[in-house]
Amino acid sequence: MPINLRSKKKLLSRVTGVGIHRLRLDPDRLDDVADAITRNNARGLVTAGIVTIKPKKGTSRGRAQHKRMQRSKRGTKPGSKQGRKGARTARKATYVAKVRSLRRHLKIAKDRQEITNPEFWSLYKKVGGNTVRNKAHLRLLVQEIISKRRD
Repeated sequence: MPINLRSKKKLLSRVTGVGIHRLRLDPDRLDDVADAITRNNARGLVTAGIVTIKPKKGTSRGRAQHKRMQRSKRGTKPGSKQGRKGARTARKATYVAKVRSLRRHLKIAKDRQEITNPEFWSLYKKVGGNTVRNKAHLRLLVQEIISKRRD
């Protein structure tokens, strides 16, 4: 006749902090589980390996991630694009990204002591005024400043 261990499972659940369905009792040692009365006895069963805790089951996000990847790829080829370039990415957003990148490179150049503080600020203003086209152009301007200083 099987032993009713519902109350023992409740006790174990409270002690371990997991749900009753995540507890697995060793079928060969059910008598030891039935003898456990106190919370201390229950902890002993867990440490002895008579009671094991099953790992959590979660919802797999693999398919959802795959779908999101497919969706993000769609409509990126030239034939699918509608509207001019500025309609897809705002002119201001591209400007802000460019300026931030250039300012970061300027700061690095100043930290490396490739340029002095006044030179940094002259270039900083050029970056803000959209005179500097890109990183390569900025590198060229920095090189010019360095070569002028040497002469």
